[in-house]
Amino acid sequence: MTTSAENVLQRFNERIGQIKSYEEALGVLYWDLRTGAPRNGMEARSEAIGMLSGQMFKLSTDPELGEWLAELEQPEVISGLTEIHSRLVTETRKDYDRSIKIPPKLYQEYVVLTSQAESIWEEAKEKNDYAMFEPYLDKIITYTNQFIDLWGPKATRYDTLLDAYEPGMTTAELDRLFGGLREKLVPLSAAIAASPHQPETGFLHQTYAKDAQKKFSLFILEQMGFNFNSGRLDESVHPFATGLNPGDVRITTRYLEGDVTSALFGTIHEGGHALYEQNIMKALIGTTLCTGTSMGIHESQSRFWENMIGRSKPFWNRYYGDLQKQFPNQLDVPVEDFYRATNVVRPSLIRIEADELTYNLHIIIRYEIEKLLFNEGVKASELPALWNDKYKEYLGVVADNYSEGVLQDVHWSGGAFGYFPSYSLGNMYAAQITDTMEHQVPALWDMVGRGELHPIKDWLTDKIYQYGKLRTPAELITSITGKSLDPAYLVSYLERKYSDIYRL
Repeated sequence: MTTSAENVLQRFNERIGQIKSYEEALGVLYWDLRTGAPRNGMEARSEAIGMLSGQMFKLSTDPELGEWLAELEQPEVISGLTEIHSRLVTETRKDYDRSIKIPPKLYQEYVVLTSQAESIWEEAKEKNDYAMFEPYLDKIITYTNQFIDLWGPKATRYDTLLDAYEPGMTTAELDRLFGGLREKLVPLSAAIAASPHQPETGFLHQTYAKDAQKKFSLFILEQMGFNFNSGRLDESVHPFATGLNPGDVRITTRYLEGDVTSALFGTIHEGGHALYEQNIMKALIGTTLCTGTSMGIHESQSRFWENMIGRSKPFWNRYYGDLQKQFPNQLDVPVEDFYRATNVVRPSLIRIEADELTYNLHIIIRYEIEKLLFNEGVKASELPALWNDKYKEYLGVVADNYSEGVLQDVHWSGGAFGYFPSYSLGNMYAAQITDTMEHQVPALWDMVGRGELHPIKDWLTDKIYQYGKLRTPAELITSITGKSLDPAYLVSYLERKYSDIYRL
């Protein structure tokens, strides 16, 4: 590499480091906003977030960065770069080409809007007041449509949004994947509903002390391998994970005193995200590759830990006694009954508390609504009725309030259109990865039954976590399983599991 190219690479590295520093500072501000910042400070905090985001955006779209990228992309230069730098150039080019199409002032306005909207959503949900949130959502949809126009629509307008969360994913492919799932899961759900062997779940809905729930959540995170010297657990209205860097990964959960499982599985879910972020290789720290490769792969880890591990029979054979100790005289049913109760299949209103099977229908509903928003021009004012119609069609239930209906998710308030499909993609990735793990680690379920979860984390670190964004989703799933993504693994997993539970 010539001296000139080395100088360009040095300046490029410095700029990436600056961008990453802004990302980390903004991550702390967002986390604080969601976990207890005074409500009266929301407007000023949102303006501060907007200002810092605007400065980061300017660094990310500086013409000088474009010149450096052009020099580093020269065949004689890029061929001499390390794998990390080569991938960093590729990813930065993609982000740069996308971002330079957005005027900085427009971007900053949008960030301020979404920061305010998330706090308004939280209040609106608490008050069951969609009218309070609707004007913000309407503006976010308008901004997003402007961005699509500037980026240039792909095969459909919604495809442009999907690519930001799952690179290369299209509505045509999702229609195929989701259509296949729906075809298999609807009759399975019907067979389960007709089974006379329905689990008893009433005991799950006693009053369970919040402090005891928190203690058990912390215990399970430790068992999973969550490093508390590199992370923390807090409380929020909607559980989330924030990876500032591998040494500072923060997660939240939501405690419901009338449901012992909500915080438990929410914590395990976010813990799966956290394990990914905590175990990225040190060489990627300080770069924009120091994060998950896609939201689908990220969700595969949260769903793997929550469902494949956390809702498995061997897991509860090991940990049910520990849970009983936290709630003396409350959980006096056999472990088999507890296991079946936590895997009950029952159409419900709330996505984050849905069972593994119907969860995918919650995602398909949101996916279809988002397609209508951006491909068909549906308005924010139409969403409550559309939401209820979809829930009645797919799940046979209808919310009698906004908080359990169209206001239940935080995602739209932050402008995360195109994110929801990642959850079902994550379920598919997780099932396919689990199948491979069962073949490569024959004693897997014996280990889970003994509470030996750290070797599982180590296997995932070796196959997924360490690479951060160094490999694409397609490269990862193929390198791990030898095949591209196939929904048949998820269908097979669900059929085996629920045929046992419901004695089909």
